[in-house]
Amino acid sequence: MVNVHANIITKELGTHLRKHVAACLRLLDDGATVPFIARYRKEATGGMDEVTVHNIKMRHEALFELEKRKEYILQTIRDREALTPELEARIEETLDPTVLEDIFLPYKPKRNTRAQAARALGLEPLAKMIMSQSSNSEPEALAAKFVKGDVKDESEALAGAMDIIAEWVSESEKARNIVRARYQRSATINAKVIPGKEADGDKYRNYFDFSEPLRMCNSHRYLAIRRAEEEGILRVSISIEDDDMMDRLNRMFVRSTAPAPLAEIVTAAVKDGYRRLMRPSIENEIAGVTKEKSDAGAIQMFADNVRQLLMSPPLGRKRILAIDPGYRTGCKVVALDEQGNLLCHDVVYPTPPANDFVGAGDTLCYMVDRYRIDAIAIGTGTGGRETERFLRDVVFPRRVQIFMVNEQGASIYSASEVAREEFPNEDVTVRGAVSIGRRLLDPLAELVKIDPKSIGVGQYQHDVNQTKLKESLDYVVETCVNSVGINVNTASRQLLSYVSGIGPTLAANIVKYRTENGPFASRTDLMKVPRMGEKAFQQCAGFLRIPGAKNPLDNTAVHPERYALVKEMAKDVNADIERLTKDKNVLHKIELDKYITKETGLPTLTDIILELEKPGRDPRETVEEPVYDDAVKKIDDLHIGQELTGKVNNITAFGVFVDLGMKENGLVHISQLSDRFISSPSDVVSIGQRVNVKVIDVDVARGRIALTMRGIQQ
Repeated sequence: MVNVHANIITKELGTHLRKHVAACLRLLDDGATVPFIARYRKEATGGMDEVTVHNIKMRHEALFELEKRKEYILQTIRDREALTPELEARIEETLDPTVLEDIFLPYKPKRNTRAQAARALGLEPLAKMIMSQSSNSEPEALAAKFVKGDVKDESEALAGAMDIIAEWVSESEKARNIVRARYQRSATINAKVIPGKEADGDKYRNYFDFSEPLRMCNSHRYLAIRRAEEEGILRVSISIEDDDMMDRLNRMFVRSTAPAPLAEIVTAAVKDGYRRLMRPSIENEIAGVTKEKSDAGAIQMFADNVRQLLMSPPLGRKRILAIDPGYRTGCKVVALDEQGNLLCHDVVYPTPPANDFVGAGDTLCYMVDRYRIDAIAIGTGTGGRETERFLRDVVFPRRVQIFMVNEQGASIYSASEVAREEFPNEDVTVRGAVSIGRRLLDPLAELVKIDPKSIGVGQYQHDVNQTKLKESLDYVVETCVNSVGINVNTASRQLLSYVSGIGPTLAANIVKYRTENGPFASRTDLMKVPRMGEKAFQQCAGFLRIPGAKNPLDNTAVHPERYALVKEMAKDVNADIERLTKDKNVLHKIELDKYITKETGLPTLTDIILELEKPGRDPRETVEEPVYDDAVKKIDDLHIGQELTGKVNNITAFGVFVDLGMKENGLVHISQLSDRFISSPSDVVSIGQRVNVKVIDVDVARGRIALTMRGIQQ
């Protein structure tokens, strides 16, 4: 099967040799993970990157599912004794699921349809006579022979025969292709508000009387329309020009030489088959395909946003004072050490209605001094901007940086089993504040504890295919975790579970072993963890880091299977491994060609040298403090033409939402992002990026702010 799939995938890719694709498939079938293959098996795969390996994996799985479907179809047709060598060959050869289902349709087990009922009455021979359109007898005369049993008269016999013909028409592969092609080229999507639902569906007002060529309807509009349909606001249909389609089908099924009475019956049956059976089926199919494409676009956009958020710059080993702002209930404050451990917590009231600036200032200054705080993280929720302004005026006993941190999902974390496990004796407000602080410390380590759908950077994530969304997001999180590398002695169970080859059970075992036996001193110590077999160790070892290990390579991305090679390199340049990681001059004396073998080529050797140059390096950038305009506190402070600085906090297909340091976000429509044409907002901006914008419209009543970046110096 690997060879068959390798041939198919190689043709589809058109960029890699078959032997590389086959090698990739064999590695996958042998249990290797995508990150491991992309990082440590470059010679076998011809240097495929992680995206290519993942795509090959997904296509491999899809082909397996297609094979299973073919087996079922072949057996079903075989059981009906209708399988011919030609039909079997056609089924075996097709790679298109739609074509496969069209082939299967006439043989598919059916419910009690009208055509099935007519066949049970023995009317199929009559349908064949009429469909042949060769008899000169009147239809009633042909039907008279079938008036018996439960068939009361000629009209009932003819009606049953027409039901059978209608089903033949609807199951015709050629006819379905004609109708499908017309839908693909010229279908129109129509939406109408359901009378009486105007007030309930005000946010869908743009679609109350909507009509657009389906091929022009982009993903976010289609998903919005379908959401409104699900909520009972809109009535939606996808249609083509019926009369033109009927003429085309009549030319196909009604013979020009047919006697008029028979031609009329066949024409009526074709019309019934198209309108009652085929059209709804094709419309559902096209709607499904469009939904699938829209889902794919929304999932890709969401996955890209999550990737950018997870790869946000960490503040690093700093002590954090995290504040979950509020009004009446005050601001919950927690102090965290460099590892994110909770030191203490308190509540201050610098916001309305208390406005206790003196008391809050004294408490915070004491905590900053007592716990040697380096930075303050403020949640972006209710009261966040007021809290930030208050903090800017406080004279702290030591220099602290102040950051606004997106707190989306912190409340979900605070009530989760993970949070209860970490802080069983603290309430949800303390847990939420801890999550805010840890997000500043290391966004990746903290956000993996939360369902990605809840972190506030998506669009329609609850409307798309949830299985595909989960697969995509799991892949994104796995990619981010493994690209950064994880400190095995500090990582949470949730973070470890995304490391190549580990998973939830082994992650729990690692944490338990670490708790009972102390920190791991070397990568080889991992083999002492229950259920850590050689295969799992091979897959995960290169992505785990042990700072301060006796062997410096344990804190790098160099895989243990290459330690002997690095030792040989060090020996050849009269140095030890530690010196290789600290002295670039010695490192650059290594002649890589000398170490090339069949298993270890130049790509792997180059990766080793790059890793030794910067051992344990973090690919993420440096965090920046946001800068907001102090004159802007609420939407009423805005005016058209005003230029501001903000931070991108969500990217959608139609534009970018920008945090301006107030309750409402501004929207930069895709058409206002750049002076040049762009196909996606991601071509211009990324999550967390600082941007300069200009206000072009303000709707205070609806809380909407329109911004532009065109002509604005960035």
